[in-house]
Amino acid sequence: MLPLWLKLVWTLPAFTILVVYWRQYGPGNLLWFSDIALILSIPALWLESPLLAGVAAVLVLVPELVWNVAFFCRLTTGRRLGGIVDYMFEPDRPRFLRALSLFHVPLPLLLLWLVWQLGYDARALPLAVVLTWLLMPATRLLTRPERNVNWVHGLPQHRDTVHPVVFVGILMLAIPLVFHLPAHLLLSHLFA
Repeated sequence: MLPLWLKLVWTLPAFTILVVYWRQYGPGNLLWFSDIALILSIPALWLESPLLAGVAAVLVLVPELVWNVAFFCRLTTGRRLGGIVDYMFEPDRPRFLRALSLFHVPLPLLLLWLVWQLGYDARALPLAVVLTWLLMPATRLLTRPERNVNWVHGLPQHRDTVHPVVFVGILMLAIPLVFHLPAHLLLSHLFA
């Protein structure tokens, strides 16, 4: 059984982050994969569900690793590795909102710990893929292009070169192959 203190220590800030994001950025912001994983982490903890923990981990383990490497590289060296964490260093963005985004640091650690404690359910991969396939078109329809949640509105330098339907289709194939499959293989190997 997972400790009650951990459930409370994780749930209260996670819930606060989700409420603040909803109010500050609108509900569309919660469609980011990392926010979906944050949402899934709460019932995964309370229900002690290997399946929910596995789905959340498969969804975000690889991109969260990229986020953390980019963030800590920029923080310690000032060197920019792509634009994924640029918003964390924008002085006009309130510090409080930037601080809330630090959930990206413990999220992959928590998900790995949960999978280690609960085991890895291999059904997480197909469920993560189905969730991705539902999430991508929904995100395209429900979010504004300037927010570019989950990159469904195109990469900034190529927005007009690929038809939007084709681009979302490419993402629906690429994300499971580039992000989900490697995470599944790693989790299967370490925690099956």
